[in-house]
Amino acid sequence: MKSYAAVALLWLTSSSLTAAFAPPVKKNGALPTRSEATLLHAAVKEKIMGAKTAGLLLNHRFVTDSLSEVAPGMSETERLRFALQFGERREAARAARKAMAWRAGPGRAIVESAAEAVAKATEGGGWDNAPVYAAAPHADVINRYITPKSVLTMSTDEGDLIYVIRASAIDDKALMDRASVDQVVDYFLYAKEVHSIVANRRSERTGRLSNVIFANDISGVRKAPDRRFSKALTSSSDQYENLYPALAGPTMILNLPFVLQAFVGLLKPLFPKSVQERLVFTRAPVLAGLKELTPLSNNMNTKAKFVREVKGLLPK
Repeated sequence: MKSYAAVALLWLTSSSLTAAFAPPVKKNGALPTRSEATLLHAAVKEKIMGAKTAGLLLNHRFVTDSLSEVAPGMSETERLRFALQFGERREAARAARKAMAWRAGPGRAIVESAAEAVAKATEGGGWDNAPVYAAAPHADVINRYITPKSVLTMSTDEGDLIYVIRASAIDDKALMDRASVDQVVDYFLYAKEVHSIVANRRSERTGRLSNVIFANDISGVRKAPDRRFSKALTSSSDQYENLYPALAGPTMILNLPFVLQAFVGLLKPLFPKSVQERLVFTRAPVLAGLKELTPLSNNMNTKAKFVREVKGLLPK
């Protein structure tokens, strides 16, 4: 049990888990400036998850509208997210320009593939994940290792997304022996782009801001993460809140070994401050009882139980 707990702690403190689902920190280890800290604090403190977009727009109308000058291709909902995350017009405009440059340059293929895949997935009025899964960058290699058994996305009735990952079900060493760091970075950025498209469309349709809840299942972890996999997740995370601001909801660390549960108070400070107040350490018995994640997508009863479980565990 002690060795199991030690390995789980390595996953928690390594860049591969914390960076995969947490906002970036300064690469040089420096603390945020007062301005940056204020903006991060505001982004966390404002209750945006589940909030009505009309009310959020009323509170952030000036910055949201001003961003149309620097990011004319962004929808109002996208611009609102930049306003929510960065607060001040200058900071929001700088981030929006960088995001637009990425979307028109290095990220163009990812953005276009995701848009086309989502269009195909919704052709019948519902959701067919097959075209989205198949269109992922370098899917011919990476989809052998990242499957619905280990990673999947589901929805709540309210319209939020739940991104579930079981680290122990990913053979990260075998994956990184076949794929490069850059290829895995592209793969995860594609997933984030798909999430963004879906969440923004739901927000516009329902008038309620849709967010992504991260559910990280630690059960079964028995080895430290592969260094290359950790690097890939860190790289994609470094771009997350600059490209997809105010999209992340709570980050849930689920099913820690019993021996580590007593040390949650010590583990929490290991995460960036901007995610600490959204962080939840707890047990998720429904999830822990699954041998793999696929029943969450093909068994309606199991899915319903897990969604209820997640909603019950969310911060009030």
